[in-house]
Amino acid sequence: MAVVLNLAEPTPVAPAKRRRGAGWRQMSVKAKVGAVILLLFVLVAIIGPYLAPYNPSAESIVTGAAAPSAAHLLGTTTFGQDVLSQLLVGIRATLILSLAVGVIATALSVIVGISAGFLGGWGDEGLSLLSNVFLVLPALPLLVVLLGYVPQRGDLTTIIVLGVLGWPWGARVIRAQTLSLRNRDFVAAARETGDSSWRIIFFEILPNEVSLIAASFVGTVIYAIGTSVALAFLGLADENSWTLGTMLYWAESQSALQANAWWWFVPPGLCVAFLAAGLVLLNFGIDELGNPRLRDAAGGSRIDGRRWRPADPTPVLHIAAPASSRTGGLLHSFSRRSVTEQPGRAR
Repeated sequence: MAVVLNLAEPTPVAPAKRRRGAGWRQMSVKAKVGAVILLLFVLVAIIGPYLAPYNPSAESIVTGAAAPSAAHLLGTTTFGQDVLSQLLVGIRATLILSLAVGVIATALSVIVGISAGFLGGWGDEGLSLLSNVFLVLPALPLLVVLLGYVPQRGDLTTIIVLGVLGWPWGARVIRAQTLSLRNRDFVAAARETGDSSWRIIFFEILPNEVSLIAASFVGTVIYAIGTSVALAFLGLADENSWTLGTMLYWAESQSALQANAWWWFVPPGLCVAFLAAGLVLLNFGIDELGNPRLRDAAGGSRIDGRRWRPADPTPVLHIAAPASSRTGGLLHSFSRRSVTEQPGRAR
């Protein structure tokens, strides 16, 4: 059966305009939820200390942990301190500390990973050896030892120690990606045109690793939150500065669990859990953004009014010739049946 094609000149189609909010709608549900949670915590970190009803360190004459009431929405500690004020101040301190650690560790991982992958040879061997040495070091016990012998404890000391010990994971991943990119055709073309190594790194390799670096940064922030809270809970942080970890430390040291003072340790624990969960969901979204296979697997494609996932049977494209084919029309449609099941098909 012959099908006549209409060879008339096609009508020019105006380019589609990018609508506002298209990037947000293209994000996965996990990334949206993670972004909303993170934005809420950032908002609380910005305005929270100004909304604190009391001084978080101010003690009351009446001792003993008081349950939540109209005067103290989240109750008080055994020293009469307002838990809500401590929480609003502690979220800012914890978020600033974790973001600072993420910036330091990500910068070190980018420098070491790209240098090792691009240079190759002895430079790659030496930097890879350095990364492996830091990888095999037990991070938490080493942090406990280092902070135990530091004469002055504080957030700055914790940031430096966590940042110096938190870069090897990201460096290994970035190095592997750089090794894959340096042999691509566009990098070879840049070398042939006489571009310097610095220009190739900053304008050819680095832009192709933005999503990977962003995912490494988010993962490092999660590591910093968990580790800093654990160190503060063990009493290795500044006990006079209010963070989510120091709140848990004072709750544990004053036996809040035995006293059934749940309002003392449940709010900071939930804040740590929700903040980490939001960052994990955001990290999944960044992975899907940088990996087309994950993005296609999560979203699928809509064909013939039905959402097809990569695991579904492949739809069959067939050409039907209706009565209007005499005038040169052509009809494309998707069939959910196999080719052998199509009616009127010669076997």
